[in-house]
Amino acid sequence: MKVWKSLLIVLMIVANLAFAQPSFADRPKFSKNPDYIEVTKALNELSQTKDAQTEVGGLTPEEIQKRTQELTLQKYALETGINWGKCENQTGKTIAVYGKRPNDEDNEDAVYDNGLYFLADGQSTKNNWDCDGIYLPNDLKVANFTSSPSGQGEELTGPVALKILDGTQLVIKTSLNTGAVELNVPTVKVLNSNKANWFIPEISQDLIDTRVPNAPSNQS
Repeated sequence: MKVWKSLLIVLMIVANLAFAQPSFADRPKFSKNPDYIEVTKALNELSQTKDAQTEVGGLTPEEIQKRTQELTLQKYALETGINWGKCENQTGKTIAVYGKRPNDEDNEDAVYDNGLYFLADGQSTKNNWDCDGIYLPNDLKVANFTSSPSGQGEELTGPVALKILDGTQLVIKTSLNTGAVELNVPTVKVLNSNKANWFIPEISQDLIDTRVPNAPSNQS
């Protein structure tokens, strides 16, 4: 009888482990992604703003709704395992973009967290290669610019790096009317050398135009 009771207890334990989610299970990997944390925080802020019917960063209710929809899709992309961003150049010029170098994970002596590459006009960075953002020289202006996912504005002074969230496809164009750079995703983060360990040199657009394109692209 004791043997049967012992077997019954063992079977109950096995069944519990098989069908019940362990309380000690690891959190999903995407929940630890800094971009996911930032997007979730921004969505919560926008939700509170919408519920209170107040403005944030001078945004209208329509702009708040559009930004909420955009961030919802970015959050979903991160939850489904997309941990890379994509940059597409339609400026008519060569642009500088940031991304991971080969064997970055194995290079503990790297000076910077990523590399600076050059992307030719009409090209987009390669799928699954993480484009972290773009470099903006101080002789270019950015139109329709907002510096945070929740819509808070910030004055832009160069040279700076503009960081995009994982799961974002950033398209960079040049306005035919003003000559300013336009971004299809206005919710980017401004970084300078005090905020991130990225290479942010003091160079002009004219110098960038002389560089040989070397960013991993769909055309290469």
